[in-house]
Amino acid sequence: MNSDNIKSGSSRAPHRSLLKADGLTDAQIKKPFIGIVNSFNEIVPGHIHLQTISRAVKDGVLTAGGTPLEFNTIGVCDGIAMGHEGMKYSLASREIIADSVECMVRAHCFDALVFIPNCDKIIPGMLMAAARLNLPSIFISGGPMLSTCDTDGNSLDLNSVFEALGELNAGKIDEERLSYVEENACPSCGSCSGMFTANSMNCLCEAIGVALPGNGTIPAVYSERVRLAKTAGVMIMELLKKNIRILDILTPKAFANALTVDMALGCSTNTVLHLAAIAHEAGIDFNLQMINDISSRVPNLCHLAPAGPHHMQDLNAAGGVQAVMNELDKKGFLDTSLVTATTQTVADNIKSSRVIDNEVIRGIENPYSKTGGLAILFGSLAPRGGVVKRSAVAPDMLVHKGPARVFDCEQDATDAIFGKKIRPGDVVVIRYEGPAGGPGMREMLSPTSAIAGMGLDKEVALLTDGRFSGATRGAAIGHISPEAQSGGNIAYVQEGDMISIDIPAYSIELLVSAEELAARKKTMKIKPPTSGKGYIARYARNVSSAENGAVVT
Repeated sequence: MNSDNIKSGSSRAPHRSLLKADGLTDAQIKKPFIGIVNSFNEIVPGHIHLQTISRAVKDGVLTAGGTPLEFNTIGVCDGIAMGHEGMKYSLASREIIADSVECMVRAHCFDALVFIPNCDKIIPGMLMAAARLNLPSIFISGGPMLSTCDTDGNSLDLNSVFEALGELNAGKIDEERLSYVEENACPSCGSCSGMFTANSMNCLCEAIGVALPGNGTIPAVYSERVRLAKTAGVMIMELLKKNIRILDILTPKAFANALTVDMALGCSTNTVLHLAAIAHEAGIDFNLQMINDISSRVPNLCHLAPAGPHHMQDLNAAGGVQAVMNELDKKGFLDTSLVTATTQTVADNIKSSRVIDNEVIRGIENPYSKTGGLAILFGSLAPRGGVVKRSAVAPDMLVHKGPARVFDCEQDATDAIFGKKIRPGDVVVIRYEGPAGGPGMREMLSPTSAIAGMGLDKEVALLTDGRFSGATRGAAIGHISPEAQSGGNIAYVQEGDMISIDIPAYSIELLVSAEELAARKKTMKIKPPTSGKGYIARYARNVSSAENGAVVT
């Protein structure tokens, strides 16, 4: 056992003495040490209940003959961090999570790991650590929040509050209605209830094979979630016994499966960023064109919020991720021979799954669209790519041309939108918000929700070298690469320049001549990088471009 490095032989008497100071008995010390990597904290609603999940995991480990030992990581709530300096730390926290898990596991010689994430950057951060460490590992999330309906029967979620704020500023609702939405949009613990980034990544943990069926969709407050956590604790002992390590699961074909399910579900644009970073840790080639190749042939079967009215509890009741995978397998879109965290193959996992509600999960012959939920756009404005959640774009905005309205930070753009300075047909450009330029590549839920709330989402496009929340809907194109800070063409866009967006053609063009662009590069200066101290300054100096996953090298 890996843990023998700290507990076997007379030379390890000092180590055993310290373990006994923890209260461990000789019998417990002799058993495999299972690290329980928990991201519990008391400020993130997706994490506030993770002590219950951890207790259940430990019960499963104990039942199966292991010694569970818990340690914690940090976790940032994107919703609470949104719209202020705190959002600069969200993506950047992913690297701290990966590094801190590496430190704890290497220092203490665990034999296997159970990861308990739930929200946006914690899931990929833990996946990056798992790939780096390559031990037997399994993921069990805290589960999604419930969505409830308002008095008109409309389902509410966190995005409803952001959009209600836009409606308030547009004079469409009053403070009383805003207060009502605020009080009812987030009724329980769990990750926010739409197919936003957290739930996207938890569903993709199922698709890629590192989590048990149900991981992405069973609501946080269901007792079934606790039972799943106990099963995960038992299953990690089976993975250890069979020596199935994380890189036995995280293979190139498993990443292709994950992207295929991503397209069918209509996941967050952030999955592109995170899958690229996880692939980097796993030593697997990942390029953006691969996404378009898969998206061009895999249909979109689900329209969950923000693309449609359904939420995670609806997907769970309709059959969950495994039912979606079963539907995809009818056309041979998946490699079902791959081993998973159940110790069985994908085929074994999905064989008994069926679609129960054909409106929540469309049949493979009757999709919401014949192409996948995401698209990568290339062109003079984004030579190395930009990403859009195609399934959440209004049909009228799939092809659009309009004048650029240029802003050098998120707040200036948001102020202009609320100030009614953005007109139908405009293309809002927010730059210097990339991985290095932000720094931290902030999510832009505030301006996109303002556009939607003010009724402009079917008339105005927004693009940025930053990124978007999974709750974003509309023609919102993020991850523009290269970013402005590194001299990308987005840095040289001027007010009034015409921009052409053609999502079906995977194209985004700045309609300025090569000669004019070259002249601007000689006269326009790149904004100086943000100065400062501490972690975020170090992050800005070392982070890579978005198309590479914004990993720190």
